[in-house]
Amino acid sequence: MPKMLIVYYSWSGHTAALAQRLQQATGADTYAIEVPKDTFAQDMSTTADIAKAQQQTGQLPQLSQPLPDLTPYDLLLVGGPVWSGAPATPMLSFLAAADTGTARLAPFYTHAGMAGDYEAAFKQAAGSRPVTAGLSLSDAQVGNATAQIQQWLDQL
Repeated sequence: MPKMLIVYYSWSGHTAALAQRLQQATGADTYAIEVPKDTFAQDMSTTADIAKAQQQTGQLPQLSQPLPDLTPYDLLLVGGPVWSGAPATPMLSFLAAADTGTARLAPFYTHAGMAGDYEAAFKQAAGSRPVTAGLSLSDAQVGNATAQIQQWLDQL
């Protein structure tokens, strides 16, 4: 099994729950992406507006914690919520700042029912880094997706 790190951002807790399930299944190390507390609003509608403005201006949120050394890892499971059909802006901040070395990136993401063009946007943000097929789960599926999670991990 490749040496893995689970990197994730979670706004509402759904992606964190999925990251925890992935960690239990793999024993991988984890790193939670965090942004300053006042970066986003408490409601999703306002947060979506803030994120759209961040994308339009290119002013992505700053990360609160220093990035870990990613060079020991062969595979990064990179997770976050879907915002307006794309990765949440803290995920884009991570992808812009991270030196992932030779590690493959495997996106996993949670959504309220529509994933949009998440994987295409993720691949674009990843640039020339190798990206595998992702794991997409609706928020309601996260708790009952043992078979789906294992199937995805087996493919990696």
